[in-house]
Amino acid sequence: MGDLFRNSANATSRAANAPLVMEIGAHRVLRNTYMLLAMCLGFSALMAGLSASLGLPHPGLILTLVGFYGLLFMVTKFRDRGLGVLLVFALTGFMGYTLGPILTHYLNMPNGGQIVFMAFGGTAAIFIGLSAYALISRRDFSWMGSFLMVGILVAFLVGLAAIFLQLPALSLAVSAVFVLLMSGLILFETNNIVRGGETNYVMATVTLFVSIFNLFTSLMHLLGFASND
Repeated sequence: MGDLFRNSANATSRAANAPLVMEIGAHRVLRNTYMLLAMCLGFSALMAGLSASLGLPHPGLILTLVGFYGLLFMVTKFRDRGLGVLLVFALTGFMGYTLGPILTHYLNMPNGGQIVFMAFGGTAAIFIGLSAYALISRRDFSWMGSFLMVGILVAFLVGLAAIFLQLPALSLAVSAVFVLLMSGLILFETNNIVRGGETNYVMATVTLFVSIFNLFTSLMHLLGFASND
């Protein structure tokens, strides 16, 4: 996660004083980002569906973190090469595989289908709404970068503590915070692309995909808890 922010923060600082100079380039990055993001979302959904239908077990927290950060490191290293695009599919496909068992868990709950559908609808509405706002307003949201980086790091560490200490209430609070943080990250990254701060569509795609993934899973956690009540 830190690699995503360091790249975005460095790019934002270069464009802070001339946000519209790279308008043509920004349009190209935005177009390529959305095209790659759409393909990655479809591929990840396919992997999640296969994982759920085959009843594959969740790889566990340790393997998930190793797989995610290992693939993220490789994507960052090869972000300016064609291999970077293939690695993005590897990363998003892996995350889709880890999502399959989670979907199975919620679908087996009472009103599980409704929970998943509402989480999906909420994620889509938030992404479309915030992306549209960033595209239309073109306000400078670069000030959010440092806040989001610190907030996500703290929430991530607290979330790990909630898992290891088995504190459901704390885990629920972390999910609520992640909904806000991921929403902010979508707004920040889209604005960063529009203003010419982010010039690498591979890294932009990964940032937006991670935001959408975490937003979706966090909403499912909150809705699942509410359904149990």
